[in-house]
Amino acid sequence: MKYIISIIKPGKLEEVREALSSIGVTGMTVSEIKGFGRQKGHKELYRGAEYTIDFLPKVKVEVAVDDALADQTVRTISAAAKTGKIGDGKIFVLDLTEAIRIRTGEAGSEAL
Repeated sequence: MKYIISIIKPGKLEEVREALSSIGVTGMTVSEIKGFGRQKGHKELYRGAEYTIDFLPKVKVEVAVDDALADQTVRTISAAAKTGKIGDGKIFVLDLTEAIRIRTGEAGSEAL
């Protein structure tokens, strides 16, 4: 099993959700976050004063999938989240050693 964490632009969330649903990803966790990468934030002008916004709004999408679906999931997220501009985000893939569904006690890929 793999645990896939994606950091994407907020405006791309619905496209990513729909794309993942279409390939059979049955659940995900979404968090609103702030962060920065290579773009290091940006400057804005408010009432004549310039200030720097260091942390940009992002969305973290977390999914757990079976090994057989992992590569397709990464490709799907990448295609749906891509704008071709700086700040599109990152995808991290981690090995998931165990998953347990609390309600039924199912374990492993059956719990996903």
